[in-house]
Amino acid sequence: MLYTNLKHIESAAEHAKIISENENVMVICGRMGPMCIPVYGIAEELEEEYKHVKFFDMEFDNPEAHVIRNLPEVRGFMGIPFTVYYKNGKVVKATSSIQTREQVTSILNKEFAQTVNA
Repeated sequence: MLYTNLKHIESAAEHAKIISENENVMVICGRMGPMCIPVYGIAEELEEEYKHVKFFDMEFDNPEAHVIRNLPEVRGFMGIPFTVYYKNGKVVKATSSIQTREQVTSILNKEFAQTVNA
């Protein structure tokens, strides 16, 4: 169990449902370790600011997390957390290890830019 204020994904089926039902999804797959905790904190802060993005966590050691650990986009990653960004059910970006708020917001702004209808 991850002790964060993010919504938790506990199964591969739940993961599939979430990414199929939401346009913009960020999933942080990690542990309660020194490289992961800051990324959870950043996501918790950004939830209010990025209401068009759904933020989740998933426990890296959960056998069900194979849906993230086995993605081609994370092959070769050496550090956790694996942070995966999905748009319309497809991976658009994946990062590993600790990230700064600026790095995360840069990805969110690029991949999940909101369009303003005139």
